[in-house]
Amino acid sequence: MGIPVLSIASLAVPDVGLGVASTAAAETVLYTVPFVGVEVNRATVAILGTVTILVLIGLSAFFSSSEIAMFSLAKHRVESMVEEGRPGARRIKHLKDDPHRLLVTILVGNNLVNIAMSSIATGLFGLYLSQGQAVIAATFGITALVLLFGESAPKSYAVENTESWALSIARPLQWSEKLLLPLIVLFDYLTRIVNKVTGGRSAIESTYVTRDEIRNMIKTGEREGVLDEEEREMLQRTLRFNKTIAKEVMTPRLDMTAVSKDADIAEAIETCIQSGHARLPVYESSLDNIIGVVHIRDLVRDLNYGENEELELEDLIEPTLHVPESKNVDELLAEMRENRMHMVIVIDEFGTTEGLVTMEDLTEEIVGEILEGGEEEPIEFLDEDTASVKGEVNIEEVNEALGIDIPEGEEFETLAGFIFNRVGRLVEEGEVIEYDDVEIRVEQVENTRIMKARITRLHEDEDEPETLDTEEQDATTE
Repeated sequence: MGIPVLSIASLAVPDVGLGVASTAAAETVLYTVPFVGVEVNRATVAILGTVTILVLIGLSAFFSSSEIAMFSLAKHRVESMVEEGRPGARRIKHLKDDPHRLLVTILVGNNLVNIAMSSIATGLFGLYLSQGQAVIAATFGITALVLLFGESAPKSYAVENTESWALSIARPLQWSEKLLLPLIVLFDYLTRIVNKVTGGRSAIESTYVTRDEIRNMIKTGEREGVLDEEEREMLQRTLRFNKTIAKEVMTPRLDMTAVSKDADIAEAIETCIQSGHARLPVYESSLDNIIGVVHIRDLVRDLNYGENEELELEDLIEPTLHVPESKNVDELLAEMRENRMHMVIVIDEFGTTEGLVTMEDLTEEIVGEILEGGEEEPIEFLDEDTASVKGEVNIEEVNEALGIDIPEGEEFETLAGFIFNRVGRLVEEGEVIEYDDVEIRVEQVENTRIMKARITRLHEDEDEPETLDTEEQDATTE
C-alpha cells in the first residue's frame, strides 16, 4: 500500500483560497506510490480522475448505443448481411443467437462504468468540497453527463446508423463479454431465476414486431411512395387473412347452385352452363345432405367419349369436405391444398348447409375481387362521399373503402346483415337508415334479400340549416 502523507483532517479542508494559497494546496502531496516513491499531489489526482471519467463516458456511450443497434437490427437483416459476406456480420449473428446473454453483457458493462464514474467523481469533488456537497455535485454532474453523452447522443446515432454501427461494435462487444465473463455468468443465472419467480419472459429482449406495427409500416410505405395503393391493400388483406372465418367468405346457401344425385349427366351439364360454374355440389334429397362435387370436364368427357353408356352422375362424384362456419380460412386453405379440393361445404352447428367455399373465394381474400364478364364491382363509388355497395360485402371492406365505422356483430358480417339488424324487420327498396354520420339507402331488394344499398358519408354542415346574415334576411323580408 502507498504511504499517505496528509492526515484525514487535512484532506477534508476545502481549498477555497486563491493565488499562493491555492497553488500550495494543489501541490500538497496526497499519496506516495509504493516501491517507486513517486509523490501524487491534488492536481495530479484531479487530472487523472477527469481523464478516467472521460474514458468511462466513452464506454457508457459504447454500451448504450450497442443496446439500441443490436436489438433494433431485425433477424432477417442479420441473415442477409451474413449471406452478403459483410465483415462483422457473423459476429453479430453469434451475439444475437443468445439475446439474453447479450443483454446481460451490455447491462453489466453499462452499469459498471456508470457506477465507477459516480464514485470517482464523488472522490474528486471531495478534494475541494465537504462530503455532502461532493455527493450532491457528483450526483447531478454525472447524471447530466451520462444523459447527454452516455445515453441520448449515442442512442440517437445508433438509431440512424443501425447496421453500420452494429458491424463496428460486434468485435468490442465480444471482447467485453470475455472480459466480464464471471459477472455475466452470475447475473445471467440470477436474472433467469428472477424471471421464473416473477413469471416474466426469459427472452423479452428479443426483437419482435406486432401486427399494428406492420400495418403502420405499410401505411408509411404507401405515403412515402414505396408501395402503391394496390400493394398496400393486398398486404393488409394478407394480415386479415388468418383472422377470417369460413362464414365470412362463403357463398351463402341462397346463392348456391347444386344438382341432384338423381339427375342425368346432360341435365348436370346444362346446370353448369346456365350457372357459369365449372363445379357443382351434388345433393341427395336436399341441400342439407351434400354428398360430393362434380366437374363439368368429367361430365362432358364421359358423355361424349365415355365407353360406358350406362354411366350415371353418381359415378362421377368426387368427395368433398364439410367444415364448420367458424373454421379459420388459413387452416381451411391448408386443408384444401393437402386434400387437393377446390370446393368445400360450410355447415352450422346443427349440420345444416350454410354455403360453400371455393379456392377462388380464398384467393380473393388476398388479391381482391376477381370479376368475370359483366359482373359488377362489389363497391362502386358514385362520387367522393357516395358508393353503391352489394349487400353481401363484408362490413370490414365497406369501412376500409369508405373510411367509416359501421360496427360488426356476432350474428352478421355483411352490409345486408347490418341493415336487417338495425331495422329489425324486412326492408323495402328506397328505405333509408342513418348511423352516426352515414346514410344508407336500400336500392335493390329481391324477395327478402338486400342486393344493393347506397352509402353516403354525411358532413356536419349538411345537417345544419343554412342561416342568412342580417342583410340577406332584410332583403328576403322586403
